[in-house]
Amino acid sequence: MRMGLALRFASWAVAGVLAMVFLALPVSVHTQFILALSVIAGMVVIWVFFKGPFARQAFLALGSFVVIRYIYWRTTSTLPPVADTTGFVIGLMLLLAELYCLLILVISLIINADPLKRKPLEQEPDEKLPTVDVFIPSYNEDEYILATTMAAARSMDYPAHKLTVWLLDDGGTDQKCNDKNPEKAAAAWRRRMALQKLCAEMGCRYLTRARNEHAKAGNMNNALKHSTGDIIVVFDADHAPFRAFLRETVGHFLLDPKLFLVQTPHVFLNPDPIEKNLRTFDRMPSENEMFYSVTQRGLDKWNGSFFCGSAALLRRAALETTGGFSGVTITEDCETAFELHSKGWTSVFVDKPLIAGLQPETFTSFIGQRSRWCQGMFQILILKNPALKKGLHFIQRVAYLSSMTFWFFPLPRLMFMLAPLIHIFFDIKIFVSNIDEAISYTLTYIVVNVMLQNYLYGTVRWPWVSELYEYVQGVFLSKAIVSVAMSPRKPTFNVTAKGLTLDNDHLSELSWPFFAIWGLLMAGGLTAAYRYMFEPGVTNLMLVVGLWNGFNLLIAGTALGAVAERKQADRHPRLGIDRRGVLRVDGVGYPVAVKNVSAGGCGLAFDGDPPRIEADKTRGVLTIEPAGHIISDHELKLVFKRQAETQEGVFGAEFEDMDARAYYALADLMYGDSDALPRFLASRRKHKNVFAGSFEFIRWGLFEPVRAFSYLFKKAPEAKVETAPEPTLPEIPTDLLKMMMETASKHLKDDATAKPVVDAPAKAS
Repeated sequence: MRMGLALRFASWAVAGVLAMVFLALPVSVHTQFILALSVIAGMVVIWVFFKGPFARQAFLALGSFVVIRYIYWRTTSTLPPVADTTGFVIGLMLLLAELYCLLILVISLIINADPLKRKPLEQEPDEKLPTVDVFIPSYNEDEYILATTMAAARSMDYPAHKLTVWLLDDGGTDQKCNDKNPEKAAAAWRRRMALQKLCAEMGCRYLTRARNEHAKAGNMNNALKHSTGDIIVVFDADHAPFRAFLRETVGHFLLDPKLFLVQTPHVFLNPDPIEKNLRTFDRMPSENEMFYSVTQRGLDKWNGSFFCGSAALLRRAALETTGGFSGVTITEDCETAFELHSKGWTSVFVDKPLIAGLQPETFTSFIGQRSRWCQGMFQILILKNPALKKGLHFIQRVAYLSSMTFWFFPLPRLMFMLAPLIHIFFDIKIFVSNIDEAISYTLTYIVVNVMLQNYLYGTVRWPWVSELYEYVQGVFLSKAIVSVAMSPRKPTFNVTAKGLTLDNDHLSELSWPFFAIWGLLMAGGLTAAYRYMFEPGVTNLMLVVGLWNGFNLLIAGTALGAVAERKQADRHPRLGIDRRGVLRVDGVGYPVAVKNVSAGGCGLAFDGDPPRIEADKTRGVLTIEPAGHIISDHELKLVFKRQAETQEGVFGAEFEDMDARAYYALADLMYGDSDALPRFLASRRKHKNVFAGSFEFIRWGLFEPVRAFSYLFKKAPEAKVETAPEPTLPEIPTDLLKMMMETASKHLKDDATAKPVVDAPAKAS
């Protein structure tokens, strides 16, 4: 047995050495071009005519041949001479940036070479299922968002006596109720009272704490002291689960006693600002789909999938071995998984969308969110280096290192964006090459790189979209990287603003650097064209650099479209569904199909003639055919906002008089069908080939700057949060308010023994 393993290892080692020798053989430029074209042709043949694991490995191996040949040529033949100090230093920095990108590519090919696809679980009998505590951490979210999430969580298909839903309110802590500013203190106290009442009505438990320490991790660790469930489920306040969430996931804990985590994808009902501004949400996969649909499955194969902060289940016994959720960094989710993986616990990724959430609507809040992710991952890298962490397997170290070092991308991305200008304006040679070599090595490498990415990720990521997202983030994340490097413990947790509306088209307040860079690149392109055509002594290298600059100009032009904010009038994003019901208007019942639904309303299609509809006057009561629920009736009061259809055959209506029972009806309507989100994702996961994707990107790069410049003269509104009406509470005299705050402070002074502020009954009203 050992002899066989030794021979196999030796044969692979010899094959590897021979392959590297062959790849490093010097050949003529013409021969290299023929070899690269042959490889590309072979990749096309495999792509078109062959399927399966072997074909996949062969495709990746052929692509790797061209990549390695390029890197060997790039490192040995293209650096400027050392005598040219400026050119050599800048050229070396550019080479290091390329090597970083190559490292990320190699790791992604290793991790994603054969992503794991888990089979659905068999249903376990109720008596075997563990007890579950659902944590919904909250800070400043509107009551309607919290009510919707709590109703959806309580409505999950699970034995009621084994399911407890907790609202963890960090917006009503003693610290906030005793704020020195009396207005802030009164607002926190009103929030606490309103949410206590809401939880009592909805059969959920309300919990707050004395102080806002250690942000989200501290909030959940406080809840661990008061709850007893075997499994902890975490949902962000704006992440509502579908009915089947627990049935699709919790059984994994019965199969593996060392399992600490089951993570599911994050799927969003609303577009991020780039999708919104480029109008791609309904036809292009979202940016995070590549991570959740490919990378997390790839990590899962190596026991490396990690906690993403929400839509996840964790074993309490595992959390107790590390003192709860880790809170040294501002990315408590990845840090918690990192610590538990190092102690030998295992994780699982279930690739089925089972929650619907909200993501930042404005470019400013989007950058704020990504800055926190970037800083948190660098904190883990610096303070808890995976390369040195005891207990991790080799591939787990590689996985965590790749997830953290990925966030270096702003530095090479900006370098690639601005490097051509150094040669165009100052005639500094940052690499040594002629046009034949550029075509034989660089162009074929770019083609193969794009083919590899499109082959692996074509259904979840369009060509060149990664470059766009990296550029728009990189302009601002570079500062975040430097700040963490200077002071790793300084970053603090900031809640991402969501639920924003924008009244009119305008430019983002962060748009000016993108206009400056676009103008600089445009000037560089014009200069390169002039110098190549009219200046004597300029070589074909200027043509190559000019084309490189032209590609950068397309990215920068598309980015102008990304920061040109389109108005966002809709407060509530909608989910397409297909449910039946009856609408009663003036005592008459009309059979209807519910075509879409949001937290604020729905779209109805009438089976026959609709009633006479007057905007803001026609009201009705919608009764839904249940898809599984915990209350006896399903009625929602509606008011029609338009007299005509919002789309062909569909009338839009808003919900009225929402109470606890109505939120449960909404949860059943919106989250009862667990296949609604997979249908939506499948509708936009159509493979976008390199040619079609490139054409789309060129169109953006040419036309989006026109729209962005047209916004220069439009007044930017203040992005505002649409809030639900303030709860109607009696006016509290100052002396009484002070006394109530002091009483609450005494109740929660000792976090270790404090009782929940409200221990609501487990049964919904």
